[in-house]
Amino acid sequence: MRTRMILPATLLLGAMPFAANATESTTVTAVVDKIVTQEQVEVQMLRRYSPLVETYIQTVKPDKELGAVPDGDRYFLGRAELAKGVELEPLINDSGKHKLLLSVGRFFSSDFLPRGFLQMIYLDADSFDRQHYKFTYAGQEFLGEVRCVIFDVDPLPGAGKGRFAGRIWVEDQDYHIVRFNGAFTGSNASSFYFNFDSWRSNSGKNEWLPSFVYSEEGNVQYGKRKHSAFQAFKAQTRLWGYELNQQHAEQTLTSVQIEGPQITDQVELGKGYSPLHARRAWEHLAEENVAGKLQRMGLMAPSGDVDKLLETVVNNLEVTNDLDIQPEVHCRVLMTSTLESFTMGHTIVLSRGLIDVLPDEASLAAVLAHELGHVLLGHRMDTQFAFFNHMRFDEKETFHHFGFARNAEEEEAANKKGAELLKKSPYRDQSGSAQAFFQALQERAKEIPNLISPHLGDRIPGTSTIASAVVSQQPGTKPAANVLAALPIGGRIILQPWDDRLLLRKLESEGSIADYEKMPFEVSPFLVYLTRPSAISHANEAGVVAVKSDIDTVQSLPLTKP
Repeated sequence: MRTRMILPATLLLGAMPFAANATESTTVTAVVDKIVTQEQVEVQMLRRYSPLVETYIQTVKPDKELGAVPDGDRYFLGRAELAKGVELEPLINDSGKHKLLLSVGRFFSSDFLPRGFLQMIYLDADSFDRQHYKFTYAGQEFLGEVRCVIFDVDPLPGAGKGRFAGRIWVEDQDYHIVRFNGAFTGSNASSFYFNFDSWRSNSGKNEWLPSFVYSEEGNVQYGKRKHSAFQAFKAQTRLWGYELNQQHAEQTLTSVQIEGPQITDQVELGKGYSPLHARRAWEHLAEENVAGKLQRMGLMAPSGDVDKLLETVVNNLEVTNDLDIQPEVHCRVLMTSTLESFTMGHTIVLSRGLIDVLPDEASLAAVLAHELGHVLLGHRMDTQFAFFNHMRFDEKETFHHFGFARNAEEEEAANKKGAELLKKSPYRDQSGSAQAFFQALQERAKEIPNLISPHLGDRIPGTSTIASAVVSQQPGTKPAANVLAALPIGGRIILQPWDDRLLLRKLESEGSIADYEKMPFEVSPFLVYLTRPSAISHANEAGVVAVKSDIDTVQSLPLTKP
């Protein structure tokens, strides 16, 4: 009841306009000037970076019960060269069935243009100022922990085509634009600009970097066409890896002392490494080389909490099956949204997108049991990667250089072994949810071919695999009718664009969920919980106070109901 009473009052306050007086005009003008200045600095700052850019698009069609469901998809992964504007170097193109053209902000026939989606990280890279735009104050709102002032932005007459029209959210300390929602103007029969909602995240250095963009066109609730040239669609664009191309401080070497007598004593005692130990070390070196290369490129997340979660589930499988695997099995996360999993020796790799859509721990255990089966069966990786010269290649060749997919015989053996592991695991009575997940994936497979197409490893197991084998012998494991078979894309993992860290989202109860709200494997809008840097230097604190006083003046102006 407290929430129901407070929320309407908050929304009303955000909708209240300024009173029309001279003080207001002076204050708003000063605030707008600071916003414009900060945005111009932001555009120049972005030229230092070359982040990875991933765009995933789903076209939709009408469904009598669900409103709209996926009816095809596209996928693009590339490296942005922001020093050159909106240049993109593709790392993975679409599957080849649908050409992805490289041209800014346009749409022809059924081809989507990756640079057009990258363009959505900018409002106006050249002329965002009061000479080209009208700014109208629209209220205040918290985005996560960040208080923002809101302005509606419209191009002035004669400003030209391709100008932004929409709404901006500006954090109230240094006037960084942290969110903007709208579209570029000037669409016609031969070019079309999409609606988009663009978010920026704090890097921890008081820089707000483009991180997430959601776009949609047509009536995505019912799959209706708005223009004859294309079908209704939804798209997510993610940017990360900003820190990758930043130079780090050189580490100084401490004094290294070699103590001769100790070495002599070890030799005299007959200490050394066995051939088995040497082989294991060689295989581990190959794993580390590949993981390190992928992490330096921004394609693999640094070790963190998500890895620990995966390793906890693997440990549960090992303990209940009385296994003592040496070397120890570790887990890593591929940064991409495509659904895939694979092993590199004793390292299990799952994609971020796969972890995102798995509904529960039991379904995660089913996937990990399959990969653990590969480990137990001795399905190794190419140890040529232990040679460092094999890590020297152009990043455009990454997905041709590396490949960890297994043949059909190895996959079948891993399925069988994975089923054996699950039958003795603490997840055996919950395997019905895993079966429901695989079944939902199979039902959607034709509509989302690019999402389920792996680039380094294997497709995740289907309905005829380990979960089904366990369920067939555990009749009481059918999932409840109201259980989510799969989550929407981005349902579980929070991506930190600056340093590529992955955080587990704290899932809260959503209450009753209608069928059309379940969105298995679907694209959804972004709602980012924004935060400020945890520590601000003393040099910046004085600036924060000075800037904050302008916003406080805006707040103190008389307000009237509309």
